[in-house]
Amino acid sequence: MPVSPIPFSEGLFARAQQVSPGGVNSPVRAFRAVGGTPRFMASGSGAWLTDADGNRYVDLVGSWGPMLLGHAHPEVIEAVTAAAARGTSFGTPAEPEVLLAEEIVGRTSVERVRMVSSGTEATMSAIRLARGFTGRDRIVKFSGCYHGHVDALLAEAGSGVVTLGIPGTPGVPAHVTADTIVLPYNDPAAVDAAFAEYGDQIACVITEAAAGNMGVVPPAPGFNAHLARTCAEHGALFISDEVMTGFRAARSGHWELDGRVEGWQPDLVTFGKVMGGGFPAAAFGGRADVMDLLAPVGPVYQAGTLSGNPVASTAGLTTLRLATPDVYERLAATSRQVQGMVTEALADAGVPHVVQTAGTMFSVFWGVTDPVTDFAGAQSQDTVAYTAFFHAMLEAGVYLPPSAYEAWFVSAAHDPDLDSAPLSRLAEALPGAARAAAAAAR
Repeated sequence: MPVSPIPFSEGLFARAQQVSPGGVNSPVRAFRAVGGTPRFMASGSGAWLTDADGNRYVDLVGSWGPMLLGHAHPEVIEAVTAAAARGTSFGTPAEPEVLLAEEIVGRTSVERVRMVSSGTEATMSAIRLARGFTGRDRIVKFSGCYHGHVDALLAEAGSGVVTLGIPGTPGVPAHVTADTIVLPYNDPAAVDAAFAEYGDQIACVITEAAAGNMGVVPPAPGFNAHLARTCAEHGALFISDEVMTGFRAARSGHWELDGRVEGWQPDLVTFGKVMGGGFPAAAFGGRADVMDLLAPVGPVYQAGTLSGNPVASTAGLTTLRLATPDVYERLAATSRQVQGMVTEALADAGVPHVVQTAGTMFSVFWGVTDPVTDFAGAQSQDTVAYTAFFHAMLEAGVYLPPSAYEAWFVSAAHDPDLDSAPLSRLAEALPGAARAAAAAAR
Protein backbone atom coordinates (compact mmCIF):
# COMPACT_ATOMS: atom_id res chain seq x y z
CA MET A 1 0.00 0.00 0.00
CA PRO A 2 1.77 3.22 -1.18
CA VAL A 3 2.44 5.85 1.45
CA SER A 4 0.78 9.25 1.32
CA PRO A 5 2.62 12.57 0.81
CA ILE A 6 4.83 13.65 3.69
CA PRO A 7 4.36 17.42 4.12
CA PHE A 8 4.67 17.28 7.91
CA SER A 9 7.97 15.35 7.78
CA GLU A 10 9.23 17.79 5.16
CA GLY A 11 8.26 20.74 7.34
CA LEU A 12 9.85 19.23 10.44
CA PHE A 13 13.05 18.52 8.51
CA ALA A 14 13.21 22.11 7.27
CA ARG A 15 12.74 23.38 10.82
CA ALA A 16 15.25 20.89 12.22
CA GLN A 17 17.95 22.04 9.79
CA GLN A 18 17.65 25.54 11.24
CA VAL A 19 18.45 24.37 14.76
CA SER A 20 20.44 21.12 14.42
CA PRO A 21 23.43 20.26 12.19
CA GLY A 22 21.96 18.52 9.14
CA GLY A 23 18.58 18.49 10.84
CA VAL A 24 19.37 15.32 12.80
CA ASN A 25 21.02 14.15 16.00
CA SER A 26 22.80 11.15 14.44
CA PRO A 27 24.16 11.42 10.88
CA VAL A 28 22.71 8.33 9.15
CA ARG A 29 19.18 9.53 9.97
CA ALA A 30 19.61 12.41 7.50
CA PHE A 31 19.13 10.11 4.44
CA ARG A 32 22.28 11.58 2.83
CA ALA A 33 23.33 8.13 1.60
CA VAL A 34 20.00 7.46 -0.13
CA GLY A 35 18.63 10.94 -0.75
CA GLY A 36 15.17 12.24 -0.01
CA THR A 37 13.48 13.44 3.14
CA PRO A 38 13.87 11.57 6.43
CA ARG A 39 10.64 10.33 7.89
CA PHE A 40 9.90 11.86 11.28
CA MET A 41 8.28 9.11 13.30
CA ALA A 42 5.42 9.84 15.67
CA SER A 43 4.79 6.41 17.19
CA GLY A 44 5.69 2.74 17.12
CA SER A 45 3.69 -0.34 17.96
CA GLY A 46 4.88 -3.91 17.60
CA ALA A 47 6.43 -4.31 14.16
CA TRP A 48 5.14 -0.96 12.90
CA LEU A 49 6.21 2.68 12.81
CA THR A 50 3.86 5.58 12.04
CA ASP A 51 5.29 8.82 10.70
CA ALA A 52 4.19 12.37 11.41
CA ASP A 53 1.94 12.30 8.33
CA GLY A 54 0.13 9.14 9.44
CA ASN A 55 1.88 6.65 7.13
CA ARG A 56 2.54 3.17 8.61
CA TYR A 57 5.70 1.21 7.86
CA VAL A 58 6.89 -2.28 8.67
CA ASP A 59 10.03 -1.51 10.66
CA LEU A 60 13.18 -3.49 9.85
CA VAL A 61 15.49 -1.12 11.72
CA GLY A 62 14.16 -1.53 15.26
CA SER A 63 15.88 1.61 16.55
CA TRP A 64 19.10 0.05 15.20
CA GLY A 65 18.62 -3.11 17.23
CA PRO A 66 17.19 -2.39 20.70
CA MET A 67 13.54 -3.19 19.95
CA LEU A 68 13.95 -6.94 20.32
CA LEU A 69 10.35 -7.38 21.47
CA GLY A 70 8.89 -4.76 19.12
CA HIS A 71 7.83 -1.20 19.81
CA ALA A 72 5.88 -0.27 22.93
CA HIS A 73 5.71 -3.79 24.33
CA PRO A 74 2.91 -3.65 26.93
CA GLU A 75 4.89 -5.22 29.77
CA VAL A 76 7.91 -3.00 29.15
CA ILE A 77 5.72 0.10 29.03
CA GLU A 78 3.97 -0.93 32.24
CA ALA A 79 7.25 -1.48 34.07
CA VAL A 80 8.75 1.78 32.78
CA THR A 81 5.64 3.76 33.71
CA ALA A 82 5.75 2.41 37.25
CA ALA A 83 9.48 3.15 37.53
CA ALA A 84 9.05 6.72 36.26
CA ALA A 85 6.27 7.31 38.77
CA ARG A 86 8.74 6.45 41.54
CA GLY A 87 11.26 9.02 40.25
CA THR A 88 13.22 9.46 37.04
CA SER A 89 16.70 9.89 38.52
CA PHE A 90 18.18 9.82 42.01
CA GLY A 91 21.94 10.20 41.61
CA THR A 92 22.27 7.36 44.10
CA PRO A 93 22.44 3.58 43.81
CA ALA A 94 19.06 1.94 43.22
CA GLU A 95 17.82 -1.63 42.99
CA PRO A 96 17.06 -1.72 39.22
CA GLU A 97 20.72 -1.25 38.29
CA VAL A 98 21.71 -4.14 40.57
CA LEU A 99 19.04 -6.40 39.07
CA LEU A 100 20.11 -5.49 35.53
CA ALA A 101 23.77 -6.14 36.34
CA GLU A 102 22.86 -9.51 37.82
CA GLU A 103 20.92 -10.38 34.66
CA ILE A 104 23.85 -9.46 32.42
CA VAL A 105 26.37 -11.39 34.52
CA GLY A 106 24.04 -14.39 34.56
CA ARG A 107 23.69 -14.47 30.76
CA THR A 108 27.26 -13.73 29.63
CA SER A 109 30.91 -14.39 30.38
CA VAL A 110 31.49 -11.24 32.45
CA GLU A 111 32.02 -11.19 36.23
CA ARG A 112 31.56 -7.47 36.95
CA VAL A 113 29.55 -4.76 35.15
CA ARG A 114 29.68 -0.96 35.19
CA MET A 115 26.65 0.89 33.80
CA VAL A 116 27.01 3.87 31.46
CA SER A 117 24.65 5.74 29.14
CA SER A 118 25.84 5.00 25.60
CA GLY A 119 27.83 2.49 23.58
CA THR A 120 30.44 5.15 22.84
CA GLU A 121 30.91 5.70 26.57
CA ALA A 122 31.21 1.95 27.12
CA THR A 123 33.99 1.46 24.55
CA MET A 124 35.82 4.62 25.62
CA SER A 125 35.79 3.45 29.23
CA ALA A 126 36.83 -0.11 28.36
CA ILE A 127 39.87 1.15 26.47
CA ARG A 128 40.85 3.46 29.34
CA LEU A 129 40.56 0.53 31.72
CA ALA A 130 42.65 -1.72 29.45
CA ARG A 131 45.37 0.91 29.26
CA GLY A 132 45.27 1.37 33.02
CA PHE A 133 45.43 -2.37 33.67
CA THR A 134 48.30 -3.09 31.26
CA GLY A 135 50.25 0.15 31.58
CA ARG A 136 50.43 0.26 27.76
CA ASP A 137 49.12 2.75 25.21
CA ARG A 138 48.66 1.10 21.81
CA ILE A 139 45.32 -0.34 20.74
CA VAL A 140 44.37 -2.52 17.78
CA LYS A 141 41.11 -2.15 15.88
CA PHE A 142 39.83 -3.39 12.51
CA SER A 143 38.84 -1.56 9.34
CA GLY A 144 35.09 -1.18 9.08
CA CYS A 145 34.39 -1.90 12.74
CA TYR A 146 32.61 0.97 14.47
CA HIS A 147 32.86 1.44 18.22
CA GLY A 148 31.10 4.76 18.68
CA HIS A 149 32.59 8.18 18.15
CA VAL A 150 35.58 7.62 20.43
CA ASP A 151 38.47 9.74 19.15
CA ALA A 152 41.00 6.92 19.05
CA LEU A 153 38.59 4.54 17.31
CA LEU A 154 37.28 6.63 14.41
CA ALA A 155 40.19 5.58 12.19
CA GLU A 156 38.69 3.57 9.31
CA ALA A 157 35.36 3.16 11.07
CA GLY A 158 32.30 1.82 9.33
CA SER A 159 28.65 2.85 9.69
CA GLY A 160 27.90 6.53 9.20
CA VAL A 161 31.52 7.47 8.54
CA VAL A 162 31.72 5.42 5.37
CA THR A 163 28.09 6.12 4.48
CA LEU A 164 28.77 9.85 4.40
CA GLY A 165 32.13 9.43 2.68
CA ILE A 166 33.91 11.67 5.20
CA PRO A 167 37.36 11.25 6.73
CA GLY A 168 37.33 9.30 9.95
CA THR A 169 39.20 11.72 12.18
CA PRO A 170 38.59 15.46 11.53
CA GLY A 171 38.78 17.29 14.84
CA VAL A 172 40.87 14.53 16.39
CA PRO A 173 44.51 15.50 17.05
CA ALA A 174 47.04 13.29 15.30
CA HIS A 175 48.62 12.20 18.56
CA VAL A 176 45.28 10.73 19.71
CA THR A 177 45.22 8.17 16.88
CA ALA A 178 48.99 7.69 16.74
CA ASP A 179 48.68 4.71 19.08
CA THR A 180 45.82 3.13 17.10
CA ILE A 181 46.82 0.23 14.86
CA VAL A 182 44.19 -0.46 12.18
CA LEU A 183 44.19 -3.96 10.66
CA PRO A 184 42.04 -5.68 8.03
CA TYR A 185 39.15 -7.61 9.56
CA ASN A 186 39.24 -11.42 9.53
CA ASP A 187 43.01 -11.43 8.86
CA PRO A 188 44.84 -13.38 11.61
CA ALA A 189 48.18 -13.02 9.80
CA ALA A 190 47.92 -9.22 10.09
CA VAL A 191 47.21 -9.61 13.80
CA ASP A 192 50.29 -11.81 14.21
CA ALA A 193 52.45 -9.28 12.36
CA ALA A 194 51.19 -6.39 14.53
CA PHE A 195 51.95 -8.29 17.72
CA ALA A 196 55.34 -9.38 16.41
CA GLU A 197 56.30 -5.71 16.06
CA TYR A 198 54.39 -4.04 18.89
CA GLY A 199 53.37 -6.88 21.22
CA ASP A 200 54.83 -5.40 24.39
CA GLN A 201 53.18 -2.03 23.66
CA ILE A 202 49.63 -3.18 22.87
CA ALA A 203 47.11 -2.62 25.65
CA CYS A 204 44.15 -4.20 23.91
CA VAL A 205 42.50 -5.46 20.77
CA ILE A 206 38.92 -4.29 20.24
CA THR A 207 36.59 -5.77 17.67
CA GLU A 208 32.88 -6.03 17.08
CA ALA A 209 31.89 -9.53 18.19
CA ALA A 210 30.43 -9.79 14.68
CA ALA A 211 30.81 -6.75 12.49
CA GLY A 212 27.49 -5.00 11.92
CA ASN A 213 28.56 -1.51 10.87
CA MET A 214 29.87 -2.31 7.40
CA GLY A 215 26.87 -4.50 6.85
CA VAL A 216 26.86 -7.80 8.69
CA VAL A 217 30.26 -9.48 8.31
CA PRO A 218 30.62 -12.38 10.75
CA PRO A 219 34.02 -13.35 12.10
CA ALA A 220 35.62 -16.23 10.26
CA PRO A 221 35.57 -19.45 12.29
CA GLY A 222 38.32 -19.21 14.90
CA PHE A 223 39.11 -15.52 14.27
CA ASN A 224 37.83 -14.24 17.61
CA ALA A 225 39.45 -17.23 19.33
CA HIS A 226 42.76 -16.25 17.69
CA LEU A 227 42.39 -12.71 19.03
CA ALA A 228 41.69 -13.97 22.55
CA ARG A 229 44.64 -16.35 22.44
CA THR A 230 47.06 -13.81 20.96
CA CYS A 231 46.15 -11.18 23.53
CA ALA A 232 46.66 -13.65 26.36
CA GLU A 233 50.07 -14.66 25.02
CA HIS A 234 51.24 -11.03 24.90
CA GLY A 235 49.67 -9.68 28.08
CA ALA A 236 47.11 -7.54 26.23
CA LEU A 237 43.36 -7.50 26.84
CA PHE A 238 40.74 -8.65 24.34
CA ILE A 239 37.70 -6.35 24.19
CA SER A 240 34.63 -7.76 22.44
CA ASP A 241 32.22 -5.02 21.41
CA GLU A 242 28.71 -6.44 21.79
CA VAL A 243 26.88 -3.11 21.79
CA MET A 244 24.96 -4.23 18.72
CA THR A 245 25.13 -8.03 18.99
CA GLY A 246 24.69 -8.32 22.75
CA PHE A 247 21.38 -10.07 23.56
CA ARG A 248 20.45 -9.56 19.89
CA ALA A 249 22.48 -12.05 17.86
CA ALA A 250 21.57 -14.65 20.47
CA ARG A 251 20.44 -14.79 24.11
CA SER A 252 23.99 -14.31 25.44
CA GLY A 253 25.17 -12.24 22.50
CA HIS A 254 27.42 -13.36 19.69
CA TRP A 255 29.81 -14.91 22.24
CA GLU A 256 27.19 -17.65 22.61
CA LEU A 257 27.70 -18.54 18.94
CA ASP A 258 31.49 -18.72 18.91
CA GLY A 259 33.14 -18.17 22.30
CA ARG A 260 30.97 -20.60 24.20
CA VAL A 261 31.42 -23.15 21.38
CA GLU A 262 35.16 -22.65 20.88
CA GLY A 263 35.99 -22.33 24.58
CA TRP A 264 37.34 -18.79 24.91
CA GLN A 265 36.24 -15.67 26.80
CA PRO A 266 36.94 -11.98 26.19
CA ASP A 267 38.62 -10.00 28.95
CA LEU A 268 36.20 -7.08 28.57
CA VAL A 269 32.84 -6.75 26.82
CA THR A 270 30.81 -3.67 25.91
CA PHE A 271 27.01 -3.77 25.83
CA GLY A 272 24.23 -1.45 24.70
CA LYS A 273 21.03 -1.24 22.66
CA VAL A 274 18.95 -4.30 23.73
CA MET A 275 20.10 -4.05 27.35
CA GLY A 276 18.48 -0.59 27.51
CA GLY A 277 15.13 -1.70 26.15
CA GLY A 278 14.95 1.42 23.96
CA PHE A 279 16.39 3.81 26.56
CA PRO A 280 19.89 5.37 26.60
CA ALA A 281 21.74 2.70 28.55
CA ALA A 282 24.94 0.73 28.03
CA ALA A 283 27.56 -1.08 30.06
CA PHE A 284 31.01 -2.59 30.03
CA GLY A 285 32.11 -5.59 32.01
CA GLY A 286 34.60 -8.39 32.22
CA ARG A 287 37.05 -10.18 34.47
CA ALA A 288 36.74 -9.24 38.13
CA ASP A 289 40.46 -8.50 38.51
CA VAL A 290 40.33 -6.07 35.58
CA MET A 291 37.04 -4.40 36.50
CA ASP A 292 38.14 -3.92 40.11
CA LEU A 293 40.76 -1.47 38.89
CA LEU A 294 37.91 1.03 38.40
CA ALA A 295 37.22 3.72 40.98
CA PRO A 296 36.20 3.57 43.76
CA VAL A 297 37.98 0.22 44.19
CA GLY A 298 40.96 1.08 42.01
CA PRO A 299 42.68 4.11 40.44
CA VAL A 300 41.11 4.16 36.93
CA TYR A 301 38.46 6.87 37.03
CA GLN A 302 35.09 6.62 35.33
CA ALA A 303 31.79 8.21 36.35
CA GLY A 304 28.38 9.24 35.01
CA THR A 305 25.52 11.16 36.60
CA LEU A 306 22.82 9.15 34.81
CA SER A 307 24.65 5.81 34.77
CA GLY A 308 22.35 3.05 36.00
CA ASN A 309 19.32 5.32 35.62
CA PRO A 310 16.40 3.56 37.33
CA VAL A 311 13.93 4.00 34.44
CA ALA A 312 16.41 2.87 31.79
CA SER A 313 17.57 -0.03 33.95
CA THR A 314 13.97 -1.13 34.43
CA ALA A 315 13.33 -1.02 30.69
CA GLY A 316 16.42 -3.12 30.01
CA LEU A 317 15.76 -5.59 32.79
CA THR A 318 12.16 -6.13 31.70
CA THR A 319 13.22 -6.61 28.08
CA LEU A 320 15.87 -9.18 28.98
CA ARG A 321 13.54 -11.08 31.31
CA LEU A 322 10.94 -11.29 28.53
CA ALA A 323 13.58 -12.38 26.00
CA THR A 324 13.29 -16.09 26.74
CA PRO A 325 14.91 -18.91 24.76
CA ASP A 326 11.58 -19.38 22.97
CA VAL A 327 11.64 -15.73 21.88
CA TYR A 328 15.10 -16.19 20.39
CA GLU A 329 14.00 -19.32 18.55
CA ARG A 330 11.09 -17.40 17.02
CA LEU A 331 13.32 -14.43 16.20
CA ALA A 332 15.76 -16.69 14.39
CA ALA A 333 12.95 -18.33 12.44
CA THR A 334 11.46 -14.98 11.42
CA SER A 335 14.88 -13.64 10.45
CA ARG A 336 15.46 -16.67 8.20
CA GLN A 337 12.01 -16.23 6.66
CA VAL A 338 12.63 -12.55 5.85
CA GLN A 339 16.07 -13.36 4.44
CA GLY A 340 14.49 -16.00 2.22
CA MET A 341 11.82 -13.58 0.98
CA VAL A 342 14.43 -10.96 0.10
CA THR A 343 16.69 -13.50 -1.59
CA GLU A 344 13.83 -14.88 -3.70
CA ALA A 345 12.70 -11.44 -4.85
CA LEU A 346 16.20 -10.27 -5.76
CA ALA A 347 17.01 -13.55 -7.55
CA ASP A 348 13.78 -13.35 -9.55
CA ALA A 349 14.73 -9.81 -10.62
CA GLY A 350 18.29 -10.84 -11.50
CA VAL A 351 19.98 -8.71 -8.84
CA PRO A 352 23.36 -10.11 -7.75
CA HIS A 353 23.55 -10.09 -3.98
CA VAL A 354 24.74 -11.87 -0.87
CA VAL A 355 22.81 -12.10 2.39
CA GLN A 356 24.99 -12.45 5.49
CA THR A 357 23.99 -13.16 9.06
CA ALA A 358 25.16 -12.99 12.66
CA GLY A 359 22.58 -14.79 14.72
CA THR A 360 19.25 -13.01 14.22
CA MET A 361 20.94 -10.01 12.53
CA PHE A 362 21.46 -9.88 8.77
CA SER A 363 22.16 -7.55 5.86
CA VAL A 364 22.28 -7.62 2.07
CA PHE A 365 25.37 -6.83 0.00
CA TRP A 366 24.43 -5.55 -3.45
CA GLY A 367 26.06 -6.38 -6.77
CA VAL A 368 28.36 -9.05 -5.33
CA THR A 369 28.22 -12.83 -5.50
CA ASP A 370 30.99 -13.91 -3.13
CA PRO A 371 30.81 -13.71 0.67
CA VAL A 372 32.03 -10.40 2.10
CA THR A 373 34.75 -10.95 4.69
CA ASP A 374 36.22 -7.48 5.24
CA PHE A 375 35.75 -3.74 4.79
CA ALA A 376 37.18 -3.70 1.27
CA GLY A 377 34.62 -6.27 0.20
CA ALA A 378 31.81 -4.30 1.83
CA GLN A 379 32.88 -1.14 0.00
CA SER A 380 32.77 -2.92 -3.36
CA GLN A 381 28.97 -3.27 -3.26
CA ASP A 382 26.53 -1.41 -5.50
CA THR A 383 25.03 1.27 -3.27
CA VAL A 384 23.12 2.76 -6.22
CA ALA A 385 21.06 -0.43 -6.49
CA TYR A 386 20.36 -0.27 -2.77
CA THR A 387 19.22 3.35 -2.98
CA ALA A 388 16.61 2.41 -5.59
CA PHE A 389 15.51 -0.59 -3.54
CA PHE A 390 15.31 1.48 -0.36
CA HIS A 391 13.04 4.13 -1.85
CA ALA A 392 10.77 1.59 -3.52
CA MET A 393 10.37 -0.21 -0.20
CA LEU A 394 9.79 3.05 1.65
CA GLU A 395 7.06 4.07 -0.78
CA ALA A 396 5.48 0.65 -0.31
CA GLY A 397 5.45 1.06 3.47
CA VAL A 398 8.59 -0.80 4.59
CA TYR A 399 11.22 1.08 6.57
CA LEU A 400 14.79 -0.15 5.96
CA PRO A 401 18.15 1.26 7.12
CA PRO A 402 18.90 4.43 5.09
CA SER A 403 22.35 3.06 4.24
CA ALA A 404 23.66 -0.07 2.56
CA TYR A 405 26.24 -0.40 5.34
CA GLU A 406 23.83 -1.26 8.14
CA ALA A 407 22.27 -4.36 9.65
CA TRP A 408 18.57 -5.25 9.35
CA PHE A 409 16.62 -6.30 12.44
CA VAL A 410 13.39 -8.16 13.05
CA SER A 411 11.56 -8.30 16.37
CA ALA A 412 9.38 -10.77 18.19
CA ALA A 413 6.42 -8.75 16.90
CA HIS A 414 7.28 -9.69 13.30
CA ASP A 415 6.50 -13.35 14.04
CA PRO A 416 4.00 -14.46 11.35
CA ASP A 417 2.38 -16.85 13.84
CA LEU A 418 1.44 -13.85 15.97
CA ASP A 419 0.62 -11.32 13.25
CA SER A 420 0.86 -12.07 9.54
CA ALA A 421 0.35 -8.44 8.47
CA PRO A 422 4.01 -7.27 8.68
CA LEU A 423 5.37 -10.05 6.48
CA SER A 424 2.39 -9.75 4.13
CA ARG A 425 3.27 -6.08 3.61
CA LEU A 426 6.89 -7.08 3.04
CA ALA A 427 5.89 -9.73 0.49
CA GLU A 428 3.83 -7.18 -1.44
CA ALA A 429 6.64 -4.64 -1.49
CA LEU A 430 9.59 -6.83 -2.45
CA PRO A 431 8.98 -7.66 -6.15
CA GLY A 432 8.65 -4.04 -7.25
CA ALA A 433 11.59 -2.94 -5.15
CA ALA A 434 13.75 -5.74 -6.55
CA ARG A 435 12.87 -4.63 -10.09
CA ALA A 436 13.80 -1.05 -9.17
CA ALA A 437 17.18 -2.27 -7.88
CA ALA A 438 17.74 -4.25 -11.08
CA ALA A 439 17.01 -1.20 -13.22
CA ALA A 440 19.41 0.97 -11.21
CA ALA A 441 22.23 -1.57 -10.84
CA ARG A 442 25.66 -0.51 -12.08
